[in-house]
Amino acid sequence: MSTSETMPQTLAQKLIARAAGRTHVAVGEVVTCNVDLAMFHDSSGPRRLKPMLEELGAEIWDKNKVVLVLDHYVPAQDADAQKIIQITRDTAKQWQLPNVIDSEGICHVVLPERGHLKPGMFCVGGDSHSPTGGAFGCYMFGIGATEMLGVCVTGQIWVQVPRTLRMHWHGRLQAGVSAKDMMLHMIARFGMNGGQYQAVEFSGPAVQALSMAERMTMSNMSAEMGAQAGLIAADATTLAHLKSIGVSQDKLSGAEQWFTDEDAEYEQHMFDASRLSPQVAAPHSPANTRDVAEFADVVPSIAYIGACTGAKLEDLRAAAQVLKGQRVAAGVQLMVAPASAREQAQATQEGVMQILQDAGATILPNSCGACAGYGATFPEGATVISSTARNFKGRMGPASVNVYLASPYTVAASALRGRISDAREVLA
Repeated sequence: MSTSETMPQTLAQKLIARAAGRTHVAVGEVVTCNVDLAMFHDSSGPRRLKPMLEELGAEIWDKNKVVLVLDHYVPAQDADAQKIIQITRDTAKQWQLPNVIDSEGICHVVLPERGHLKPGMFCVGGDSHSPTGGAFGCYMFGIGATEMLGVCVTGQIWVQVPRTLRMHWHGRLQAGVSAKDMMLHMIARFGMNGGQYQAVEFSGPAVQALSMAERMTMSNMSAEMGAQAGLIAADATTLAHLKSIGVSQDKLSGAEQWFTDEDAEYEQHMFDASRLSPQVAAPHSPANTRDVAEFADVVPSIAYIGACTGAKLEDLRAAAQVLKGQRVAAGVQLMVAPASAREQAQATQEGVMQILQDAGATILPNSCGACAGYGATFPEGATVISSTARNFKGRMGPASVNVYLASPYTVAASALRGRISDAREVLA
């Protein structure tokens, strides 16, 4: 019997142990891990890394293990953005990077969309929402430019093995309630530092019932809980999805081993999905969350469906389900920025984009857009209901902008009724 079989391990421990070339690791231990994939974008990538690499006279350890995405400053809104994009493109050519995704969507969506993430991997990203990769049974977390420099040169990074906080959801979500509502509810309960920079793992029947897109939303927003990683064990749903996007069976062998042993040590918290109402976070924090019913008197001037958290194909479908055959209320501007070009093409094919446009939506480019605060931000004094992950003061426009966070269902229902509304009423 191997040591790993005699010592129960959490999913986080198993993933880190594999990356560290060990059979098992203990919580609190500091280990050096081999990085399977590093992702950076036009904001976190070449413009910061190139001068540092040149100063060291160093090169990227393995170009095949790097993915560069242009998503923050595209399309260029001003001369500064144009300059950053040019540096990024020129450097990508100079470094001869084989994996560059330019203006085709948001990094956290296009990276898995192209089959880069598989169960068992250890990955880092130059962006705070990099924990999205945890939905695929990967250990993935965000790092800053200096740490990314170290990874680029050595292919390694040290981590302190985290404790696991397990969020166990039983029951089943009602129609019109989604993973976004689950996350806002947990962030309200634990606060934005509730994850204590440990590994948060999502489990239970309600999580297993979620699609990959919805799981990505959960892992993505583990960042707003203050977690290092947001993990979901690989299962039949994970494997079916990866096969559907062309990942070969041989690359998925052994995927079923990436789960938490039941007798491993973790801190567990229980939730009932069937009792969850749609959730809304008031300005200026995702932790400022209450039931949708408490916001019925809020009148938004803008309804925004965008970002890696809230504009994937399934999110667009959710909004279309609410808006089909209807027009948004007078005085509300509906803006939709699909998270990826491929998903927008699929939504177009299904008639989803037409439903949104017929309802009065303005379609924006496949980029981070207003969420990142570059380019398309909101005007002075706007009241916004948004499917994004964050509503910090001054992030998405002037300090006078008030952003309420909600699911795409809730954003669509609010646009339709002209006040923050419960999509369950519309869908019924």
